[in-house]
Amino acid sequence: MKFAITSKGDQKSNILMHKMRTYLLDFDLKYDEDQPDIVVSIGGDGTLLYAFHRYSSRLNKTAFVGIHTGHLGFYADWTPDEIEKLVIAIAKTPFQVVEYPLLEVIIRYSHAGKESRYLALNESTVKSVEGTLVMDVEIRGQHFERFRGDGLCVSTPSGSTAYNKALGGAIIHPSISAIQVAEMASINNKVFRTVGSPLILPAHHTCMLKPVNRTDFQVTVDHLTLLHKDVKSIQFRVPEEKIRFARFRPFPFWKRVHDSFISD
Repeated sequence: MKFAITSKGDQKSNILMHKMRTYLLDFDLKYDEDQPDIVVSIGGDGTLLYAFHRYSSRLNKTAFVGIHTGHLGFYADWTPDEIEKLVIAIAKTPFQVVEYPLLEVIIRYSHAGKESRYLALNESTVKSVEGTLVMDVEIRGQHFERFRGDGLCVSTPSGSTAYNKALGGAIIHPSISAIQVAEMASINNKVFRTVGSPLILPAHHTCMLKPVNRTDFQVTVDHLTLLHKDVKSIQFRVPEEKIRFARFRPFPFWKRVHDSFISD
């Protein structure tokens, strides 16, 4: 088996990275940063997001597992004192693969140039570079509403516990293949009106945003912030690709939700 390791970059994570690499090499596993079968993320959820984007071109061949060196993460369930146990599991135990749905973002431009395509593990947000965001929202090719406000957030089920939750969105179990559209401070009065509630769209539905008065937008894809000019449309949907997690023991989603937001 070929493996790679990504680290948060702090001293604690780097020490664990070198230790784990040595242990896995001792078990005759091969270190391969270009074509790993399994990627070990050491740090937090942000570190795993970085690893996901680094290997997004080979999601059907690479599985991910996380060690958290800070607070318990939604993607990183192993602790530093379990490193030997995890090494033995990777080296000796066939792992179960758990797949989570992703978000596809396609940005098309008014000059009919090459479109941009991104995959998000957590979410994508759209904001105006200046002033209020005004977008026509289409669902399945039909006009749904004209949104006016600070911005829109489109999230995956696994990302529903992140920025989406802060916006009042629902928490969705990752076994459900869907995307969620949540508003950021929408304008609702006698003149302007939005639905005012998060929308949960199934995998076969597409959400399209079309600019009304401006064409330059700030678009985030997970931790990446991008400026796009002359935008004609921004399309969101559930892609065919999925992220694959290597599971060596149960990691119940609702327990993670409880431990992160309810447990003392």
